[in-house]
Amino acid sequence: MFRFLKLNQSSFKNNKSFFVNYFSTNNKMTNLEKATFAAGCFWGVEHIFKKHFNDIKTRVGYIGGKTRNPGYREVCSGSTGHAEACQIEFDPTKTSYETLVEFFYKIHDPTTANKQGPDVGTQYRSAIFYHSLEQKELAEKVTKQVQERLDNDKKLYSGNDIVTEIVEADEWYDAEDYHQKYLEKNPSGYECPTHFVRW
Repeated sequence: MFRFLKLNQSSFKNNKSFFVNYFSTNNKMTNLEKATFAAGCFWGVEHIFKKHFNDIKTRVGYIGGKTRNPGYREVCSGSTGHAEACQIEFDPTKTSYETLVEFFYKIHDPTTANKQGPDVGTQYRSAIFYHSLEQKELAEKVTKQVQERLDNDKKLYSGNDIVTEIVEADEWYDAEDYHQKYLEKNPSGYECPTHFVRW
C-alpha cells in the first residue's frame, strides 16, 4: 500500500499542471454571466449577436410572461405576455455587459412600442432583462447615452423616445429546438428588416 501511495503522489506531482489547468478552466466557466435582450423576432437578434461576437453562447426563448412552459404559438398569440428574447452567456473579462447593451441598441429600433418592422405584438417589445443590480444600473446608463445620441440625431430611429423596458429577469423558457440558431440552419430564412447595425 505504501508503494501505491508513493506512486499516486508521484503521478499527482507529474500532472500538477493538468490539475491546475483543469480547475482554472472550470473556474472560468463558472464566471460566465448572462445577458437577456428582447428586440423583435429572436431569429435575427441571435443571428446578429453571433455574427459580431465570436466568444459568446446564445439561445432563444421566452421571458417576461405569466404562463408556465409556453409554446411558440401561444407566445405569438400575445396571450402569455412573454417576449421573444435572446439569452447570451459571456465572459465579462472579454466582453463587457455595457458593450452588449450598446450593441443591442445598435441593432434594432427601440422607439417603437410592441413592434419591430412588420412584426407587431407584445412578444416583439424592446426589453432588457437584467440579472443583477449592476446590470440594471449599466442598462440605465447606456439607455440614457443612446437617448442623448438620438436627441442629437433624429434620423437614428423612427421615433424620438426610447421605449425599451428595463426589468428584472424572471423565469426563462427555451424556445423549441428548431428556433435555436435558426438563421445559421436556414440562411434564407426570415429576418426582421430593422435588424442591422446602425452605428
